[in-house]
Amino acid sequence: MTPAPDPAPQAEPDRRPLTILIGADTFAPDVNGAARFAERLAAGLVARGHDVHVTAPSVRHRDGGTFVEEIEGERMTVHRIPSWRWYPHDWLRFVLPWRSKHYARKVLDEVRPDVVHSQSHIVIGRGLTRMARKRRIPVIATNHVMAENILDFTTLPPLLDKLFVKLAWDDAARTLGMSRAVTTPTRKAADFLEATIDVTDVIPVSCGIDRRNYRPDLEPRDANRILFVGRLTTEKNIDVVLRALAALDPALDVTFDVVGDGDQRKSLDALTHELGLDGRVRFHGHTSEEELRELYSRASVFAIASVAELQSIATMEAMASGLPIVAANAVALPHLVHDGQNGYLFEPGDVDALAARLTDVLTADAAERRRMQQASLDGVVPHDITRTLDTFEALYRGEPLPE
Repeated sequence: MTPAPDPAPQAEPDRRPLTILIGADTFAPDVNGAARFAERLAAGLVARGHDVHVTAPSVRHRDGGTFVEEIEGERMTVHRIPSWRWYPHDWLRFVLPWRSKHYARKVLDEVRPDVVHSQSHIVIGRGLTRMARKRRIPVIATNHVMAENILDFTTLPPLLDKLFVKLAWDDAARTLGMSRAVTTPTRKAADFLEATIDVTDVIPVSCGIDRRNYRPDLEPRDANRILFVGRLTTEKNIDVVLRALAALDPALDVTFDVVGDGDQRKSLDALTHELGLDGRVRFHGHTSEEELRELYSRASVFAIASVAELQSIATMEAMASGLPIVAANAVALPHLVHDGQNGYLFEPGDVDALAARLTDVLTADAAERRRMQQASLDGVVPHDITRTLDTFEALYRGEPLPE
């Protein structure tokens, strides 16, 4: 009997560095979750040896060009596209939609990427997706957007707002449908996207954080401090936290640190004064990374009343800092905060419930507090940026996803 021939050797997977083009409608120096994710993703890919290019709006009015910029400690090429300020918003800039394909063609001609990763289906990502598809360049799309979040800034009457949301989601369906894979930060966000538009098999991929950057302190606190980090916009419901602070037992002597800025700053200042909280609330604005880590480390509890989080990088940072979390039971926050484990959930907008849950954390004994802190540290492990980078590299190469 003739022995069977040895099986043919399997070809080794191609591990050469990739040329990756990331398209983002918001990027440094913007301060928001989507921009932070794009920055950390780009920097992480550069650190792994890939040739990373980013196309994003220009920083100055009508200014554009190609620059080498340092992002998260890594140098990369950023193609800045001429943009215009959207004045109803406190920082948003936009590229003229009818020029997006023109700029996409120029960048694709210059970069010749192996893959395009769109961070937004609105303008830049929309143009890149359409032009890359024509050139048979694979596109990976990540959705960070809820169209409803934009309504505060459309300046349209309510009836037209509804039409705007429908048209926005219809266009999102067309753009995302041209991608090889669609991701979003959590399973709940993926379910939301699949239920809202005609798209299937959305892959949940955490935005990820580098847990080594944070300094958890599990020792008892010398004062009761609530912390919030994020944009000061309507959907964040920071007024709910202020009202809950006013409802707390004065004997707890609680203060509230607010990090971030936004269009609601003046109204929140006024509400702080109206509630008699002057001296107990500090608006820090934008801080350095070192200052932010210090605020996380010394806080007693992180509070977030937002109703529009597709993940919440700030909540993950608070968890990596060993903080108990009190969060609204809305959208993706329950994916991070497990009631009674690493903190508590409350029904959105319920001031009394928020005050009660904050009291539960602030009056917990040392053992109970440490249990919640450890649960936060354990719960953030699956969101380590290494896993995120591994997953996107597999998507770029068309390989099976890591477990």
